[in-house]
Amino acid sequence: MIREFMIGEKGEEVLQLQMQSYKVEAAYIGTEDIPPLKETLDELLHCGEEFIGYFLDDTLAGVLSYKLKKGVIDIHRVMVHPNFFRRGIAGSLIQYVEDKMNSAEYVIVSTGAENVPAVKLYQRLGFEVLDQSVFGDLVVTNFKKKLEKDR
Repeated sequence: MIREFMIGEKGEEVLQLQMQSYKVEAAYIGTEDIPPLKETLDELLHCGEEFIGYFLDDTLAGVLSYKLKKGVIDIHRVMVHPNFFRRGIAGSLIQYVEDKMNSAEYVIVSTGAENVPAVKLYQRLGFEVLDQSVFGDLVVTNFKKKLEKDR
């Protein structure tokens, strides 16, 4: 079941899930020097993002956060607990936010260029590579998807 929640309700749980999920990404990209692995609970609680969760019974299996700016859904985090990989959770969360924000024109999201499963997921969901950014040793692929108006 997917539902929206206030980060203050589940901050510690989201931070734990974030650490577990992004450690997998860190292994793919070859560095743990990525912002989600350094974020504190206080930073997470004050990030200003909207959160939705994928719950299996009472277990938080996945989370997506975003900001809506000028007709663009800017996805900041897509994370799934490693115990629940390959169950369609990330895709379901992305579809949910696209459907919910039916006035938006575009969705943007980024991931480590070497995070092959995430890159393939975004491409399978219709995202196109926009460009790449370099932050020190980290190469990030930025994606964009134009949304259909008759959703």
